Amino acid sequence: MHTPVRPRAVRRRANVLGVGIDAVSPPVVLEALFDRSGQRGSGYVCVTGVHGVMEAQRDPELMRILNESLLTVPDGMPTVWMGRLQGHRTMSRVYGPTLLLDVCRLSAQTGHTHFFYGGTEGVADELAARLVERFPGLRVVGTFTPPFRPLNAVEEAALRERVERTRPDFFWVGLSTPKQERFMAAHSGQLAAKVMLGIGAAFDMHSGRTRQAPSWMQRSGLEWLFRMLHEPRRLFWRYARNNPGFIARALLQVTGLRRYSLPTER
Repeated sequence: MHTPVRPRAVRRRANVLGVGIDAVSPPVVLEALFDRSGQRGSGYVCVTGVHGVMEAQRDPELMRILNESLLTVPDGMPTVWMGRLQGHRTMSRVYGPTLLLDVCRLSAQTGHTHFFYGGTEGVADELAARLVERFPGLRVVGTFTPPFRPLNAVEEAALRERVERTRPDFFWVGLSTPKQERFMAAHSGQLAAKVMLGIGAAFDMHSGRTRQAPSWMQRSGLEWLFRMLHEPRRLFWRYARNNPGFIARALLQVTGLRRYSLPTER
């Protein structure tokens, strides 16, 4: 049984190129999520690595979304290393696919409910079936596969009606960055879900569509290389654009040659 996390006046965050990455570890995040699910209101959680941080350098609106989240957690070793350099010694990676499994494992015992939004045709349903099989007692109350475009008025109304009817505790969003972050920010407070979480590729990984990198590559910050080798046509230019830029900007920040600010805590 998890002890509820008491709200803190000031979040402990690492400043990663102007993106506030919460200085947390997986157990702390789990406590915060289950505590939040018992409160009024709603919020969204961004699971963010180098890709999200670099997209935010080019997109002020995404920067705002990341910094105004309920939590923005470090889904990548480079963000963890930046946090530790800033004195957050206990900060560790909160890997999206593992976070999904951990929340589902606990939910099978507590009765918390889940809704899966995203993926290509059939992925959300397959993901839900696999998780229910893996965690007997898990309650999945809905799935929704969106088109590769913004929802029209009819689709938007259908989604809201389904979520209103099922009122899930955890609403999982499996889109690419920055689509999933924009979706969550636009729908937080509009959909009757307690916590929205953007976990991207975890949908494909746990539905069996793509493979996960070996643990040693994840710990070494080389998961990007594994994914690129398996999906070069889709991912090569993303990493070629983002990784060198992140390294250059991070070096400037660490050496003090360039300063990045975070918005004032509310």
